[in-house]
Amino acid sequence: MDASVRAALAADVDRAARLKGTFKLRSGQVSDQYFDKYRFEADPALLARVAAAMLPLVPDEAQVLAGLELGGVPIATAMSLQSGKPAGFVRKKAKDYGTCLAVEGGAVAGRRVAMIEDVITTGGAVRDAHRLLLEAGAIPVAVVCAIWRGDGAPRIEGLEVPVFAALCREDFLGDDRR
Repeated sequence: MDASVRAALAADVDRAARLKGTFKLRSGQVSDQYFDKYRFEADPALLARVAAAMLPLVPDEAQVLAGLELGGVPIATAMSLQSGKPAGFVRKKAKDYGTCLAVEGGAVAGRRVAMIEDVITTGGAVRDAHRLLLEAGAIPVAVVCAIWRGDGAPRIEGLEVPVFAALCREDFLGDDRR
């Protein structure tokens, strides 16, 4: 992605998602800022731009875009609409009613799958989704995220699948990792 396009996208995502106030963080700490990723996913025009930035990162071999619950689902859907590739949806755990599946939507068994996530810092949810996809017979070939907030180059410890990010925390001025 062109540097100016990347900078504009990062600025618009930051403007939509960075909140100021008093917030209790997952760690239990209190912060005066919070990054609400659902804010950029709820804006149709911004979501379309994020999806467009992520699509070139999907390996050509990928046959299905598997959105991870909850934030990866709208992004995978937007990417599916733009690319024509089918989407799947990976729950955090199998539901206990109806189909009782952890992986819903497009068929994944025997198919090469790109896992789609919104924001990744350590990748715990991605590791869990990877396991569920393997159990469903999928062949995970990559992880593509909107924002990599971890340290260094995108990678997930214990996962032998490449990770690609449209934006990294360095793209956001004043990122406090929240």
